[in-house]
Amino acid sequence: MAQDADHTYEAIIIGGGQAGLATAYYLLRAGVNTLVLDDQDTPGGGWLHVWPSLKLFSTAEFSNLPGWPMPAYGGFPPAAHVVDYLTAYEQRYRIPVERPVTVDRVDHDGERFHVQAGHRSWTARNVIAATGTWSAPFAPTYPGTFNGTHWHSANYPGIETFRGQRVAVVGGANSGAQIAAELTTVAEVTWYTREQPRWMPDDVDGRVLFRRNRERALAIQRGEPDPGADSDLGDIVVLPEVREARDSGRLQATPTFSSLDEVEADHLIWCTGFRPAIRPIRRLLKNGRPQHPGLHVVGYGDWTGPGSATITGVGPSAKQAAREVAASVGKTVK
Repeated sequence: MAQDADHTYEAIIIGGGQAGLATAYYLLRAGVNTLVLDDQDTPGGGWLHVWPSLKLFSTAEFSNLPGWPMPAYGGFPPAAHVVDYLTAYEQRYRIPVERPVTVDRVDHDGERFHVQAGHRSWTARNVIAATGTWSAPFAPTYPGTFNGTHWHSANYPGIETFRGQRVAVVGGANSGAQIAAELTTVAEVTWYTREQPRWMPDDVDGRVLFRRNRERALAIQRGEPDPGADSDLGDIVVLPEVREARDSGRLQATPTFSSLDEVEADHLIWCTGFRPAIRPIRRLLKNGRPQHPGLHVVGYGDWTGPGSATITGVGPSAKQAAREVAASVGKTVK
């Protein structure tokens, strides 16, 4: 296996999206010799692949990575604004990213980690997995057969493909509500949910959720009882477009089918979530926990910290991982 002498690092971050950049920010400030490996052709992480109309739940001032605020935007920023921000953030802090690099596996020899991507390899004392979830879409298995076209929110292309068509949308959380709502303007939509939609209060958006997640994180750090997840408020943030579709009567839920044979539609869109994209490090985990000192996971939702799958919420868990990595090489994150 090819191995150059300069391919040894104090820390390697797998993933160049928001979680990877936030962690790199802290590590580089502490003087940790760090490399980010990203499987995308350009900066932006999972935001490069979201559907055209997707917007943040928060305004720009509540959507910041550590160190540098997101530029102002009127209303809720679209994905393109986020990609521009992540691109500028990477450049601003001169974060060393190699791309496109798809990591195949990570091994541990008892002292160091060996990161392999095809014929290339790197060695590091610490590895931080920050690969997100977008590349690991989940769809449940049902009996029966659906003869139309299957989609997932991960590859939903926007409304034009479905104009004048019959569309079944499956999923009672944010992506299902948002996609079903916008499709009701151009298509015949059946929105399938397992139970009646649990709407968050209309005045709740990402700003409120950010404050709740920060309160949760602080309580957990103090060893106090968890004050409760966002889902205690409901499952769906009522963005303006969703509220309009709901209040006009266009967006109505139907109980989920028990067999695909029951679905009468031209298209079936699964808005059923994602799983952590941790294939390269899965064998180094046991019951979801790293089995070797120096392996860290950042940015996978409540698994790695309250709100850590969000732009603003990833900061605390990124800083904690960076603090532990820096300490292992005699450096300090401030």
